[in-house]
This record gives sequence, structure tokens and C-alpha cells, in this order.
Amino acid sequence: MALTVYGVLALTFMMSMYAFERRGRGFVLAFAVGCALSSAYGFASGAWPFGVVEAIWTVIALRRWWTQTRGVPAA
Repeated sequence: MALTVYGVLALTFMMSMYAFERRGRGFVLAFAVGCALSSAYGFASGAWPFGVVEAIWTVIALRRWWTQTRGVPAA
């Protein structure tokens, strides 16, 4: 039960931060954290393909945040 609640909260947080990404790079970083939390949920629940995909999204979001922070235009 606790794992399910964690999963719902992690996914809700991730989707909320994705919706707010255009408001600033802090939300992009928060989205990356949400992806990492969702990835952890995927692995903990035994849904490793979901965990892998969310881990990839974590890396993508961190790269977007890093390029925005450095002022590098996105490719």
C-alpha cells in the first residue's frame, strides 16, 4: 500500500512539474527529480522497463536544465 501511495505521489509530482516547465528552469530541475522518483518507483515495484524509461527521462531533463542554466541554446 505504501509503495502505491509513493508511486501516485511521485507521478503526480512529475506531471505537475512538467506542466510548469515553461515557467522557469527550476521547474525543469524539479521535473528531473520527479522522473528520478518515478524511476525508483518503477524499480521498487518490479516494473523495471518503466524504471529504465524514467531514468532516461531523468537524464534528458537534467541535460535540458544544464543547457538552460549555462545559457546554451538547445540543439
